[in-house]
Amino acid sequence: MTEGYVVKQYGQPVKRYCQTMDLKDNPELIAEYRKRHSEKEAWKEILDGIRQVGILEMEIYILGTRLVMIVETPIDFEWETAMEKLATLPRQQEWEEYMAIFQDCDPDATSDEKWQMMERMFHLYD
Repeated sequence: MTEGYVVKQYGQPVKRYCQTMDLKDNPELIAEYRKRHSEKEAWKEILDGIRQVGILEMEIYILGTRLVMIVETPIDFEWETAMEKLATLPRQQEWEEYMAIFQDCDPDATSDEKWQMMERMFHLYD
């Protein structure tokens, strides 16, 4: 983990969104949540849908029960429009229900309602 993570280069300006959510404090559930997000277990339809709405990259980081998701998009990306579309794509609602048992939030919420947008409060100022 201390080696860092390589960031993709897109050949165009991008913007970044950061969101957070908490998981239930249960080691077995957290282990299963990790497994369901692994390359082998993640549903292809969900990954395709994320890309279809214009998201270039999505990463989830974990520390204990706290999740932080980083989303990179083109500059002209419109979050609300994309999330409305994402919620209607094949298997998206099924995925939300499949994940709800792990998440410490309303099980009937959409992905956009579960993940809370974070405010950037610091960066290396120019």
